[in-house]
Amino acid sequence: MTRSAEVDAYMATLDHHMTAQVEKLRAAILDADPRVNESIKWNAPSFFIDDHFATFNLHYPDRVQIVLHAGAKVNPDAIQFEISDPAGLLKWASVDRASVTFGSAAEVDDRLASFLDIVRQWIALTS
Repeated sequence: MTRSAEVDAYMATLDHHMTAQVEKLRAAILDADPRVNESIKWNAPSFFIDDHFATFNLHYPDRVQIVLHAGAKVNPDAIQFEISDPAGLLKWASVDRASVTFGSAAEVDDRLASFLDIVRQWIALTS
């Protein structure tokens, strides 16, 4: 896991009622693949190997959202990503962009393994 001082500093000042769950999800994403690094992008923790593939959206006070993407911009020529999602966590915004939203600590705990499986599949498709 490659934690960055930049994200550590951001997390130390994060004022969100699900900060502990953000840390849990952050650790899971970093542990998903030894090549994963992190930085701050769009004013939130973001994860990359060659290009950014996942970014937290922490603007909602009542939930935590992770946007899974294939870089910074939507690629109109991208093929539909094929991701196994038996738990139904993904909400697709385009063929190469989806989000996963957690509304509670229990939801993070209950769905963490399914989320991690999705992240590993996403990494395989984007790196």
